[in-house]
Amino acid sequence: MDTITLLTTLDENYLPQLQVLLTSLAVNNPGERFELILLHSGIPDAALEGTARRCSSYGWSFLPLLVEDALFAAAPVTKQYPKEMYYRLLAPELLPGKYGRALYLDPDTLVINPVRELWETDLRGRLFAAAAHTGKAELANSVNQLRLGTEQDYFNSGVLLMDLAAGRRGISPEEIFSYVEQHRKGLILPDQDVLNALYGERILPVEDARWNYDARNYSSYLLRSGGEYDLRWVMRNTSILHFCGKEKPWKPKYIHRFGILYQHYMQLAHRETA
Repeated sequence: MDTITLLTTLDENYLPQLQVLLTSLAVNNPGERFELILLHSGIPDAALEGTARRCSSYGWSFLPLLVEDALFAAAPVTKQYPKEMYYRLLAPELLPGKYGRALYLDPDTLVINPVRELWETDLRGRLFAAAAHTGKAELANSVNQLRLGTEQDYFNSGVLLMDLAAGRRGISPEEIFSYVEQHRKGLILPDQDVLNALYGERILPVEDARWNYDARNYSSYLLRSGGEYDLRWVMRNTSILHFCGKEKPWKPKYIHRFGILYQHYMQLAHRETA
């Protein structure tokens, strides 16, 4: 089997969550080989040593890539629009040309089943595969369509299967920067809005309940599935849990259903580090 190329972007504050994600990935993908690529804007080498050791212990490769500021000379960059927000969309430009595809994961995700099926998805000429969180928020989905002038569902950018080769041909930094400059007052989730507005028609939809499960919305998934997507179903079928929103399971007083599962993998990650 080929090596699965993982991509993430984060700052130093999210390195502990990356350790938990990698632990969950290793536990639930036995026998897989991964290469982790981390795009960052200046995390010290010493801070990256823990991630390097963990990847090495699993037999995986680790490639931290410092993104140079020069690429963003013409980009709208402010506190609301930091240059890091562009990294995942510009991955085709930022990653070495030898990489043909990558699986992007936000660091607030947890992998609880194999990801090989997603990795091998036929993109059918699309730039990305992604899921839309529409079960609980059909109104929000419609509002986003109206706001961005799109017709397709509003896709979440936290889990993206990327065709990097196609992206090198079809994604332009200048187009992205120009769109942000022209629409900056109307962008709510800037990089996600840009993904949907510019490339939504070139995204292959995948099922969110399997590949980008919004961990806040268990009751919604259960209701819309007619009771099928209960906890047993999730544990058997969902591969990627995504802890969307401001409330996070590593913070005190997290109340949502999958918080205890996240704590379990936190403990495993801590045990491996000790």
